Amino acid sequence: MSAAPASLRAGNDRLRRMVTPEGIELPITLASRGSRFGALALDLIFIGLAMLATTIALAMIAGGTFGEIAAKAHKTAIEHALEFLFIVWIAAMFLFRNAWFLYFELGPRGATPGKRMTGIRVAARDGGRLSAEMVIARNLLRDIELFLPLVFLLSASDGGDMGAAGIAATAWFLVFALFPFFNKDRLRAGDLIAGSWVVEAPKRKLESAMSVGEAARGKESRRTGVTYKFGDEELAVYGEYELQTLERVLRENRPEATVAVAEAICRKIGWSPGSGDERAFLEAYYTQLRARLEAGMRFGKRKADKFDGKP
Repeated sequence: MSAAPASLRAGNDRLRRMVTPEGIELPITLASRGSRFGALALDLIFIGLAMLATTIALAMIAGGTFGEIAAKAHKTAIEHALEFLFIVWIAAMFLFRNAWFLYFELGPRGATPGKRMTGIRVAARDGGRLSAEMVIARNLLRDIELFLPLVFLLSASDGGDMGAAGIAATAWFLVFALFPFFNKDRLRAGDLIAGSWVVEAPKRKLESAMSVGEAARGKESRRTGVTYKFGDEELAVYGEYELQTLERVLRENRPEATVAVAEAICRKIGWSPGSGDERAFLEAYYTQLRARLEAGMRFGKRKADKFDGKP
């Protein structure tokens, strides 16, 4: 069960608390409007370059075919080949425009290349895992928010006279483009429909907690001297999504979140939670969970979250 996230009462109006399905409150920072715009601009540039490269490659393939048509050699077969290349081009353009966002945001990082470069990612507002339905919904809305009004605007301006259609298309575009300025969570219409928001991603890895050798022998607490070593069954209850959540908790290093998450993991794996050594416990669990997941991916196994693999 999860609760709606609540705003933090702090000077930074982008700070929020996300409540996970386990009832744990985690602090997050919403992405700024500037970083979101920058990420979209970068992704559109990458998509444009990919489209251009694909077009050039298919044109080069078709170039030799046109030469054969001129020589009247196998004209019918070659025309069919050109039609096929044109269909491939249309399909590629469609996939680049739509599947680009779906593919990358459905990945474990929840971020396109543009979002990664600007240090942001997509997250579910209910604190759960970002689902395929959410990603599809927020990206299908992008056609209505951005591409359709731009197409109408370009069509209306072709004749040099904007007219009523051009004015309507401009108003349509501006309403959706300015939508993030009129809500406190900086949501686009797609985020509102999908139940998602865009947050700042961790800017650095926890290098001290990622040693494979340390994972193999267990991590010793500097405070108590206890060595934390977890078995496969204890690590198998969580997946990539929980690993990312745990990394965020360790990076933020907020005492209340550290204690809450350590207690939740202990309950889940059947340990008796100690007091005062939660940070060392979480570092050990993070190290060994990460090592286990990375080893699984090397052998073609992947666990998206704690529900993956359950009937």
